[in-house]
Amino acid sequence: MMREGRVWVRGTVRAATWRARLRGLLGRRSLGADAAMLIERCGAVHTVGMRFALDLVFFDRAWRVTRVVRNVPPGRWMVGGGWRAARVLESEAGCVDVAGVRIGETLVWRPDPEAETMRRGGVDAGRPHVQFGEEGKLR
Repeated sequence: MMREGRVWVRGTVRAATWRARLRGLLGRRSLGADAAMLIERCGAVHTVGMRFALDLVFFDRAWRVTRVVRNVPPGRWMVGGGWRAARVLESEAGCVDVAGVRIGETLVWRPDPEAETMRRGGVDAGRPHVQFGEEGKLR
């Protein structure tokens, strides 16, 4: 993931199926400072059973940031992204501050040509680059 040319997240796992979305990050000890999970068709998440705190970036259908929630501790029953939220990007706590993500910015996927993407059970694992820009100004 990139923001204004700086790499934010190098490894992104995409959860698109019901089963992959249900499982999310449960059971993982960490994601690492340069990884994230994108959960599709998701307007709220929980952190029950999680082992580490998360930063959450919620997006609408047009990939605009609708809400940013920092440092969500394990054990929360629900964290919502608002009525427009259509997907959420989960990363380890602290990643959002490093990237400086702001509400209203737009996410643009930039595939990393050096990365191989695998698809198994609704989960895409790879290293797509993502870039944020001002609303209406995709870079």
